[in-house]
This record gives sequence, structure tokens and C-alpha cells, in this order.
Amino acid sequence: MGPITTAGAAAAAKNQTPKTRWYRQLYFWVLTGIVLGILVGWLAPSAGIALEPIGTTFVNAMRMLIGPIVFLTIVGGIASVADLKKVGLTGLKALTYFQIGTIFALLFGLVAINVFRLGEGVNANASAIKTTDSAAKLIDAGAHQEWWQFLTHIIPTSIVAPFVEGDILQIIFIAVIFGIALNAMGKVGAPVLDGVQRLTGVMFKILGFIMKAAPLGAFGAMAFAVGKYGVSSLSSMGGLIALFYATSILFVVVVLGSVMAFLKLNIFKMIRHLKEEYLLILGTSTAEPALPGLMRKLEHAGVKKETVGLVVPTGYSFNLDGAAIYLSLAAVYIAQATNTSLTIGQQLGLIAVMLLTSKGAAGVAGGGFIALTATLATVGTIPAAGIMLIFGIDKFMSECRALVNFTGNAVATLFIAWWDRTLDADRVRRVFNGEAVEPLPSEDPTPLDEFTDIAADLTGHDPHTPKEISPQPTEPANKDLASSEDRHPVYSKSN
Repeated sequence: MGPITTAGAAAAAKNQTPKTRWYRQLYFWVLTGIVLGILVGWLAPSAGIALEPIGTTFVNAMRMLIGPIVFLTIVGGIASVADLKKVGLTGLKALTYFQIGTIFALLFGLVAINVFRLGEGVNANASAIKTTDSAAKLIDAGAHQEWWQFLTHIIPTSIVAPFVEGDILQIIFIAVIFGIALNAMGKVGAPVLDGVQRLTGVMFKILGFIMKAAPLGAFGAMAFAVGKYGVSSLSSMGGLIALFYATSILFVVVVLGSVMAFLKLNIFKMIRHLKEEYLLILGTSTAEPALPGLMRKLEHAGVKKETVGLVVPTGYSFNLDGAAIYLSLAAVYIAQATNTSLTIGQQLGLIAVMLLTSKGAAGVAGGGFIALTATLATVGTIPAAGIMLIFGIDKFMSECRALVNFTGNAVATLFIAWWDRTLDADRVRRVFNGEAVEPLPSEDPTPLDEFTDIAADLTGHDPHTPKEISPQPTEPANKDLASSEDRHPVYSKSN
């Protein structure tokens, strides 16, 4: 991908409409919703708990779109490339990066809890620990989960089930197979690919509508969380929570920041550029609703559509940096609290198991907790009942896990694009700086402002929509076939 020309940049800057005022920006109203939710949950806990349906309804509405968007984006990206080998190499590079990143995250958590040793002195008797009904269900689910199940779980029992259940990993599997098959169809598949790309635009338009309700969803979710869990757990286990947050921040700044510096990019500017998505995660305690926004913004920043479509959704199941830090830190804390002695070798063995049990934890209710239980059940040296020691504060760590997972996936996508030599670092830098850039030819025409301007007209004509390219002076004899080949160059090859 070549750099943007000076003339193009000047034209984009010239045509740029005035920046939306701060009080109309989505991030401002999401932040307002979070603050009001905290106040309601704190001052009127019963009212906060009663607001749970507002938050869950918004999250469900967002999850409704994630499966179709992931499917359509991956299919469109794979089916439109000329060389499928590049797609396979991109996938292998992504999985390699994910494993290395997970190892670093696990080590960060392990070092932190061994240095501060917050579990010592608790002296909990594992045999006397009682479990609640809700915790018992999660513990049972984790105890019966084998380390190899995430591999066999990739293949769904039916083609419809993953979309009904919202299983991102299985949707990715179906999308990759469908995209490869569509690519192999040649000219015959051109109309299908055109339909896929049009449907992608429709899904993002629907997403823009639902995003208008993000402040209300964040308000309801935060009011419920604070009203139900209160601050008593936070004060009693504040040391462990503070250590987890500090370790996570250090990982983002040191490890992920170093990766961004290697790419000659600034991680803090990236975080600022994704502020709407971060606030959405903070308000809903899950990274899933922010997935479509991340994909759009990375594509707009200059990462190829096929790279974004493959790396970002896959990272939601395989690149869980925040969950990895939580797993290693929590497991050793439980060992310390129950006076279970672990050698360095046993702790490294924990990491080896966690490399497998941490996969697929995203998108599952209590996924981090289930993965932790599965780890302890697999190793067998740490009493699984000790998980109840941290069950009450797990909610306060879920936001941090989701935020770190989200940041790790954004950085991973940029790095994989650089590794593929398709990253336009200059465009990414300018986008992160808030400068005006030309829309990409393959970019969905729905403007990003529609997602960030809370008062934008949902149905009127949008002045940001790129103008259509003027037709060529002469038209070919077979206009339908030629237009398909022009849009999808891969189909011009012989079958």
C-alpha cells in the first residue's frame, strides 16, 4: 500500500467538515453514562440492580451483529485476494504472535505475584471453603473442561449454531472455509462476493444505529455492577485488584508499547483514537461490543481489510493478554493463600497449561473464571475450591481484562500488517494524530463520524460519503461481466 499523496491529503483536508463538538461526541455521553451509573449504583443499590436489563439489552443488541460482521468481513477479505497463500501465511503469523504475546503476559502475572506475595498470611483452609450456587456452576464447567477441547470445539455441529450461540471461533472457521470456496469459484462467485460486500455495509449501518444507545447501555450496566457488588469486596481485596491493574498497565506500556515503538507508532495516541471503544468496554465489562468499531477504525487507518478481518476476530479467542495476566496471578495467589507450595518448575508448568486453557475464554460468561478452574483442575496441585477466595472480586477485574485484551488485539493487527509488508505506517500515524486522510477505495462508505456523533442524522444524506468514480469513456460489450472483474480482480484469472 503506497503512501497518500500530498495532493490527496490536501484535498481530504479541504473537504473535511468542521470537527464535531465535544458535547455531541459519543465518548462524552458514554463517559457521562458510566459516571451516572456509578452514582446510582452507589447511592441507590436496589435501583441500580433494577437497571440490569438496560445494560444487558444493549450488549445483546451488539452481540447480535458481531457474528454476521465477523463472517462477512472475513469472507469478503479472503474471497477478494488473488493469492490465498498470503492469507494462510497471515494466519500463521498471527497465531505465532498470539502465543508469544500470551507467554509474556503470563510471565508478567507470575513475576508480579511472586514479588509481592499477597496470598501469604491468608491461611485459608481449602476443605472448609463454601461455594455459592453461581460459583459452583462455573467451577463445575471448568473442572470438566479438558485442555484439548478448544481445538475440537472449533468445528461446529451445524452451520447455523455458531451464529445462534455467538461462538466467534466457530464463525471464523466457517467464514474461512466459505471465503476460500468463494475465491475458488472465480467469475461465477463474483455476484456472491458483491452481495457480501453490500451486506457488510448494511450491517455497519445497523451498527451505527445501535451505537446511539451506547451511553444508555453503559449507564445500565455500570449501575447494576456497582449496585450488586458494591465496594465492600473492593476494599477487602483491594491489594490484589491494585496489583492486577498495575501489572496490566505495566504490560501495556512496556510490552505493547515497545511493539508500537518498533512500528514507529505511539500506543497512547492509538488509545486516544480508540477512546469510544475503551469507554464502551469499561461500561459493559466486555470487549465484544467494541469489536466492530475496532475493525472499522483499523481498516480506515490503512490496515488491509483481509488482515483486519482475519486477525482481529481470531485474536478475540487466541490473543487474551489481560486474561493471561489474570490467570497466572490468580492461580499463584490461590496457592499462596491455601499454603500450597509451588516450585519454579511447577509454576512454569502452570504457564504451559494456561497457554491452552486460556484460549477461547472470551465471549463466554465467566470465561476467565472457567479457564482458571480448568487450569487448576488440570494441574491438580492447587485446590480448585480456593477460587472462591477471588470470586467476589472477579467482576472488578473483568473490565481490566477486557481492556488489555482489546489493546493487545489492536497492536497485534498493526504488527501483523507490518509483518506482511502491507502497513502504511504514515497513514496510521496521521489517523492516530487526528489528521484528515482520504477514504480508502475498499473502505465501507459509512463515515466514522456516524458512529461518534451522538446527534448525527440516521437517515439523511451524509456529506462524508465518498463520491462515486466517474465511468470510463467506453463501455465493454459485456458490461455485467466486466464490472464484476473490475471490482474483484481475482476473478479475472482463469479457472
